[in-house]
Amino acid sequence: MVEKGIGRRTLLGTAGVTILAAPAIIGNRAAFAQDSTKASSELAIDRVTPPDIHKFKVGGFQVLVVKDGARPSGVPNETFGTNQSAETVGALLAENFLPTDQFVNSFSPTLIDTGSDVILFDTGFGKAGHAMGAGRLVEGMAAAGYMPADVTKVVLTHLHGDHIGGLMEDGKPAFENASYITGQTEYDFWTDAARAGTPAEGNQKAVLANVKPLAEKMTFIGDGGEVVPGITGMLAAGHTPGMLIFNVESQGKRLILTADTANHFVLSLQRPDWEVKFDMDKAAAAATRKKVFDMIATDKVAFLGYHMPFPAVGYAEKQETGYRFVPKSYQFDI
Repeated sequence: MVEKGIGRRTLLGTAGVTILAAPAIIGNRAAFAQDSTKASSELAIDRVTPPDIHKFKVGGFQVLVVKDGARPSGVPNETFGTNQSAETVGALLAENFLPTDQFVNSFSPTLIDTGSDVILFDTGFGKAGHAMGAGRLVEGMAAAGYMPADVTKVVLTHLHGDHIGGLMEDGKPAFENASYITGQTEYDFWTDAARAGTPAEGNQKAVLANVKPLAEKMTFIGDGGEVVPGITGMLAAGHTPGMLIFNVESQGKRLILTADTANHFVLSLQRPDWEVKFDMDKAAAAATRKKVFDMIATDKVAFLGYHMPFPAVGYAEKQETGYRFVPKSYQFDI
């Protein structure tokens, strides 16, 4: 069942958990600027092409999107539209000029510099992704002038492996100066011993290894919880039991971080009712998709979806059966 709170009023609400101020970051940036060669060496950047990054502003906030990686992900109808025929799914893909036999999934952690905090939303795969060309978040941050020590808060929208894999590095926190924020419902679900012996057990092991060791530095929030002034969480259950999405507002500009509410820019948006393999509660996830993207389309507000085509930012135009993804262009540049 979808929990309360999906609407503009909740997104703009001020109720929530107060987050303590994190350490200053000026010194870290100065050190990076003085010794960029050393930083590159420490990060072991050994790829020919640097990772894709994209920067834009939301009011007074600087936003950085990093392409942690991308991978071919198999036959589309085995993941999206699992309650539809392969022909039906293929026909929709063909109508949108996309292959019918395979799709590409990409991963886009996002950093928001508010001027007083550097907030990272999700962490990609980390070292575990290197074998498939992913785990490039820290490289992308470095290319934009940020080091892991600059991050003051890490926000986890939910606790799937492609969002938490970069939290730890060789058994230590990858973002040494950060505090952590995630949903109380999400954390409680994945750390519950009842997950053992269920299909969720594999992901639970990743949570126990990457998230639970950070619990002492973690603040748990719920629907309406505040990260910092201007950034507020909203419960968006279905993909996981406690996934949070985030409303970002500064100086009259607005962006919604939709995490995994929709995981394909055609199959999840144009047909929000279609079931998705990785949605744990498929009915709740479909209801959440419609509520969230109805709001986004009605308010004509931009959103950033973790698995949307890089740089993962666009708008949702209401259609008869769902929504059309409209990539951003220069809206945030003028």
